Amino acid sequence: MENLSYLVIVNLLITCTGYWFVGKKMVVSSWVLCLTGVGIIHFIFLTETPVIHMFSLISTAFTGMKVITTTVIYRNKSSILTFTQWLAFVFTWAGMRAEIFEHLGSKPLPGATVMILNGLTKLVYGLLLIVASHKLVVIDMNTTIQYILITSLLLIAFSLILHFGVLSISAGIWRYFGVDAYYLFREPLKATTLNEFWSKQWNIAFSEMTSIAVYRPLKQRINTPVALLTAFIFSGLLHELAISVPVNSGYGLPMTYFVIQGLAVSLEKIFIQRKMLDVQNFVIGRIWLLFWLVVPLPLLFHKAFVTEIIWPLAGLDLR
Repeated sequence: MENLSYLVIVNLLITCTGYWFVGKKMVVSSWVLCLTGVGIIHFIFLTETPVIHMFSLISTAFTGMKVITTTVIYRNKSSILTFTQWLAFVFTWAGMRAEIFEHLGSKPLPGATVMILNGLTKLVYGLLLIVASHKLVVIDMNTTIQYILITSLLLIAFSLILHFGVLSISAGIWRYFGVDAYYLFREPLKATTLNEFWSKQWNIAFSEMTSIAVYRPLKQRINTPVALLTAFIFSGLLHELAISVPVNSGYGLPMTYFVIQGLAVSLEKIFIQRKMLDVQNFVIGRIWLLFWLVVPLPLLFHKAFVTEIIWPLAGLDLR
């Protein structure tokens, strides 16, 4: 309980100090603030369970990254969000585009109810998959097959609950208050290329974060392929923080996954440009996309993370 108080205090300090940094256009200081806050929380929560350690790191990293991205966005603007708008953005919205909260309090926007109902539906589907995973645990089968099946169900379940459920509900609610909130996880199964999947369909908050804080600034100084790969490496670092650090194991595996993704996206662009890959062909496009996303997936969700965080979150014990 004491550590929870520290988490609240550190995040409030980052938020309040960050608001001042945004107004002063202090990009470098924003990075220092984010790294310092995450480092402090990491050491405070070292003795906590991996699940709590993970959530503390993720929440603090997101708070810090919101300061960074907002400072970058507003460094060429004469005005910034009001403090109330800033607090609403930091603590209630997972996306990284702070400017949508400039219209907080305006008339309701269309689509709110649909987003909320869609989110509730996905949330129910996710809960049903967790129930199904509990049923699979008691079935006598090959342990490896059982591990793969249950882990797959749980990863899909938590994604439906959080990514497609809670975040969609959040977006719908904010649209009632005039904020042009949007789906942060859109329709990944409709992506035809890796580039479209990572930039337009999957985890838009992460895409916004890496684009605003890393890719665009680097693109102005170095060539585009290097900037793109660096953005994926940055994503790898954040996933190491969220996946490997809490369980103190599997270091380098999430990073390897995102390096592979960065290289694959770069290779895909070359292949498409030279007409060596027909992504418009449904079969070829899906095989290409799923191969790169799914085959190396065990690198991202390594066993220590699955057994110490994913299974316990569902109330299951692998032992």
